[in-house]
Amino acid sequence: MLRQAARGLYRRLLFAAMRLPLDLIRPAGTGRSDLPQPVIDPDFHGNRLKAALFRHYVHQFTPAACSAATVATIVNAVADIQGVRRLPVSQEQLLDTVPTAHWKARMHPDGDRGLRGLPLPLLTRVVQDSLTACGLSCRRVASIQAARPATPAARKIAADLRARLHRFETRGDVLLIAHFDQGETLATLHTPHISPVGGYDGATDTVTILDVDADQQPYAVPFDTFYRAISSDYHHLFRPFGYGRGGCVVLELP
Repeated sequence: MLRQAARGLYRRLLFAAMRLPLDLIRPAGTGRSDLPQPVIDPDFHGNRLKAALFRHYVHQFTPAACSAATVATIVNAVADIQGVRRLPVSQEQLLDTVPTAHWKARMHPDGDRGLRGLPLPLLTRVVQDSLTACGLSCRRVASIQAARPATPAARKIAADLRARLHRFETRGDVLLIAHFDQGETLATLHTPHISPVGGYDGATDTVTILDVDADQQPYAVPFDTFYRAISSDYHHLFRPFGYGRGGCVVLELP
C-alpha cells in the first residue's frame, strides 16, 4: 500500500516537474536560430477552414488537456464550415461524450491506471470518434508517424506533409494535428504536446502551430523545425506511458 502511494506521488511530481519552463535550466533560446515568430493577424485568403480554426481556437483547460483543446478546436471548425447550427462544443462536453481510450480519465492528474495524455495512435481514434459523435462528415482520418530526420523515409514523409499543408492552404479540405515535442518549437521542456496546425507559407516554408498551451499563442516555425518536433521519439521516461515517436493526424474533409 505504501509502495503504491509512493509510486502515485512520484508520478504526480514527475509530470509537475515536466511543466517547468526550460529557462529555469538554461537561458531561453540558447543555441537556437529558429525561434518561433508570433502569428498575430493572419491573412486567410478566403480559406474558410483556416478562418474557422482561428475563430474556434481554445487553450487547454488543464495542464494535461492539450488533446481536449485540440479536438474541440477541430470539431468546432469543421462544424462551422459544414453549416452545423449549434453552440460550440466545449472540452468538457467532448470528454463526457467520447469514451474512447478512457480519454477523460487520462486528463486527470493520476491518469487512467497511471496512463496520462494520448499517444499518437489513441489521438487518431479519439479524433475519429469525436467527429462521429458530433455528426460531422470526414472522408478519412489517419495518422502519419514521422521517421527519424535525415533518412530516406523522413524525406518522403516530409514531402507528403508539405503537399498536405499546401492543400490545406489552397483548397481548405485537409486538416493536420501535430503530436510533437514542444521543446523543439519553444524554449520549454521536451514533453509530448498536441496542437492543431493553423497554416503553411510555401514561400518561406514555415508552419503555423495553434499551440493550445495556456501560456502560448499561435506561432510560426520553419518546416524543418516542425518536422524535427513531430519526429521526436520523446524521452525514455515517457515509454511506460505508451509514447513512441510523434507525427500528425490528418483529416481529409469532403
